Amino acid sequence: MSLVRLLGFTTLTCGCVVGRYRELATSREVSYVEEKGKGCASHGHRRNHTVPSSALAAPVVLNKAS
Repeated sequence: MSLVRLLGFTTLTCGCVVGRYRELATSREVSYVEEKGKGCASHGHRRNHTVPSSALAAPVVLNKAS
């Protein structure tokens, strides 16, 4: 187990919340599913598992000002 630093969170269009982390030893960025969205049908989105960075391309803005 390596030490990581939290970089931020992203909410995917399916409702899953993904945390982005940087491994301190290697400077590699890793993204983990923190919470699975209630309506998410993706089998690949499992809590505490990694997701590819391509899945983070289009985050959802939840509090958009009108």
